[in-house]
Amino acid sequence: MTYFLIFVGAVFVNNIVLSQFLGICPFLGVSKKVETAVGMSIAVAFVMTIATLFTFIIQKYLLDPMNLGFMQTITFILVIASLVQMVEIVLKKVSPALYQALGVFLPLITTNCAILGVAILVIQKDFTLLSSMVYAVSTAIGFGLALMLFSGIREQLSLTHVPEMMKGTPIALVTAGILAMAFMGFSGIVQ
Repeated sequence: MTYFLIFVGAVFVNNIVLSQFLGICPFLGVSKKVETAVGMSIAVAFVMTIATLFTFIIQKYLLDPMNLGFMQTITFILVIASLVQMVEIVLKKVSPALYQALGVFLPLITTNCAILGVAILVIQKDFTLLSSMVYAVSTAIGFGLALMLFSGIREQLSLTHVPEMMKGTPIALVTAGILAMAFMGFSGIVQ
């Protein structure tokens, strides 16, 4: 039951993008097409899950025993950057079209605060390794859900008449705000 509550909390109630406002750069930047949103969601999910695993192990078995907790942020950033480089190399070989579509946003996963945020949150919440992995996967699903919903809405908005002064970023920000308010409806389900 605990893992189910972690899942529901991470996906709906405390959505990393719409509730905690982490990962806004790819949320706004890659959300013009559903196709690129799906690719970014998969890449972020992979990096977030693997990064959480590695950073948890490094924190519990290296930094904590050696009293090097002050090195947490820089260590986590180095681990995340290495994983993103690996994903970039694999995507370039496996799916050149997706690699091109993601463009500059793929290296930006390195600085995606959602990934670093999840790695730090699992330590702060004192999760076990299994709970950390459930939280990371759930948060990645929540990120992907928000990104795909938002990209679907933005694709639909591109087909409708929007006043000239609201085109582009202004309507995207208003839409993101409304989507965040919609997700607030889930608050109270899980603490």
